[in-house]
Amino acid sequence: MIINGEMLLRRMTDKDYYLMVKWLNDPNVLEFYEETPLCLDDVIVKFGPRIEGKHYVTPFIVEYINEPIGYIQYYKITNTDYNLYGYSQVENIFGIDQFIGEQYLWGRGLGKSMIVMMLDYIGKNENISRVVLEVKNSNYRAIHCYKKCGFKKVKKLDNELCLMEWIKQ
Repeated sequence: MIINGEMLLRRMTDKDYYLMVKWLNDPNVLEFYEETPLCLDDVIVKFGPRIEGKHYVTPFIVEYINEPIGYIQYYKITNTDYNLYGYSQVENIFGIDQFIGEQYLWGRGLGKSMIVMMLDYIGKNENISRVVLEVKNSNYRAIHCYKKCGFKKVKKLDNELCLMEWIKQ
């Protein structure tokens, strides 16, 4: 568990499947989070191995004032990602992905809080040199948030996506 004031990042459990179904079927969330709508069985297949520690992705549920509001995950990037992003595999690079699933909380600075908490956690618990994320060029709110967290745009991946990185100090 990672706690900072009224925000908590806790490891995802099988009790969170229905939350993920709800959030991953919300068209407003999916507009920017690269996922297709998922039914309960799909969520179990995708997130079950992550919950059980049998996958390279480590999943967390974000809670704010004791209510689940979103999702964040971290992972060591794959060899394919090293090549795509143009990094040397000598570096220890991690990736993160996240969303706030409760729209009424968008624009309140909670995204920045959860990302900073995760960066601090990864920085203390993993031997990292940098953290990367992919973001849609049209997701201005997220890009602004990521910049506030210390990320910089480093590469255009295609017409829709860019790569942003945060370098550990």
